[in-house]
Amino acid sequence: MSDGFAHSQSALRALAQTALEHAAACGASACEVDVSEGFGQSVSVRRQDVETIEYNRDKGLGVSVYIGQRRGHASSSDFSAEAIKATVEAALSIARFTAEDDCAGLPDEKLLARGDMDLDLFHPWDISVDAAIEIARRCEQAAFDVSPMVKNSEGATVSAQQSHFVSANSLGFMGGFSTSRHYVSCSVIVGEGDDMQRDDWYASRRNAAEFPDPALIGDYAARRALARLDSRKLTTRKCPVIFEAPLSTGLIGSFVHAVSGGALYRKTSFLLDSLGKKVFPDFVRISERPHIRGGFASSPFDDDGVVTRDREVVKDGVLQGYFLSTYSGRKLGMPTTGNAGGSHNLIVQSGKHDLKGLLRKMGRGLLVTELLGQGVNYVTGDYSRGAAGYWVENGEITYPVEEITIAGNLRDMLLGIVDIGNDIEVRGSKHVGSILVERMTIAGN
Repeated sequence: MSDGFAHSQSALRALAQTALEHAAACGASACEVDVSEGFGQSVSVRRQDVETIEYNRDKGLGVSVYIGQRRGHASSSDFSAEAIKATVEAALSIARFTAEDDCAGLPDEKLLARGDMDLDLFHPWDISVDAAIEIARRCEQAAFDVSPMVKNSEGATVSAQQSHFVSANSLGFMGGFSTSRHYVSCSVIVGEGDDMQRDDWYASRRNAAEFPDPALIGDYAARRALARLDSRKLTTRKCPVIFEAPLSTGLIGSFVHAVSGGALYRKTSFLLDSLGKKVFPDFVRISERPHIRGGFASSPFDDDGVVTRDREVVKDGVLQGYFLSTYSGRKLGMPTTGNAGGSHNLIVQSGKHDLKGLLRKMGRGLLVTELLGQGVNYVTGDYSRGAAGYWVENGEITYPVEEITIAGNLRDMLLGIVDIGNDIEVRGSKHVGSILVERMTIAGN
């Protein structure tokens, strides 16, 4: 046992080595292996009663083998030597029947990560079920204490999760590390009769010692829900829109998707051939920082084992680089950017305003705090989603709104960003504050 894991890092490395050696013995020209294990617990309470107690423990081994340019993949949750060998042989059987792909294969050896890098990603939370229940109850009770209008609860949850993995390939790369991610959340229902609203809030941390007081999470969830009472519909119009910080990550996520290798080589992106071109206003700068200590998307290497590096993705509004894996890079005739598996800690440079400052700058328009549905066409950039939020006049929130749709085109929306707030709520790989977009169509009554 090690830090609650059933297998140590050295044991995972030994399992990976077993797979690599058996693949070579069976005639594979190349092989890559991923071995992982994770465990955790989640506790939910609703109206102070324990609703769920869940434990999870998972493990898996995935093997990709190559016979020349043919690739086969197989996986197993059985770590026995016999099962590992059978998994390798299954992958080889698949490879023998697949078509050749001239872009398939391992990365260039000189691009692989070497040596260890401690990025402070592992902070196990050894919390008992009773202690987790107490935290969830405090969180939820704080929401009920805000107002008698808080009538019901969808629950408060406390979750602690730990995992570790090892990736290896036949070029000599082998690396892995442990990570943790914990969260506390609360969702409540307010009002009565025909005027009932819900909202929620949560905090996520790698280190549980950095959580805010759970009571603050419940309190804020309740205040957000109460602020939505007496919501109105809007008439159809065009106006400026502010995406609240937790939603701004989705806007940046749409940009990342559009400039990622898979969408580009399949020609399913509205930002095809945008490298070196302006895709944001001049003031926008987006940096990728894979080595932030404790970052949610920090890693010394990507899913291919390629070393990750700091870089500027957007500078002065101009796209400096795509997000490419080894495979997608080869499909496009470009080098990998170390992004197999996704982006690493994207930092969107903030302006000088917090959310209140952005509201004042906007003057009159819509603050969006909830989005519904998917409604994004990445081929054309067309964007249309259900929304709720607040109407703003003279830089101040005047009333809540609901049952509206916001629409535009992502290319125009990105170029139409007027300002980016400094009210960053870090919950994942994208660090960005609220975003003010110059003009969108609001469909209502």
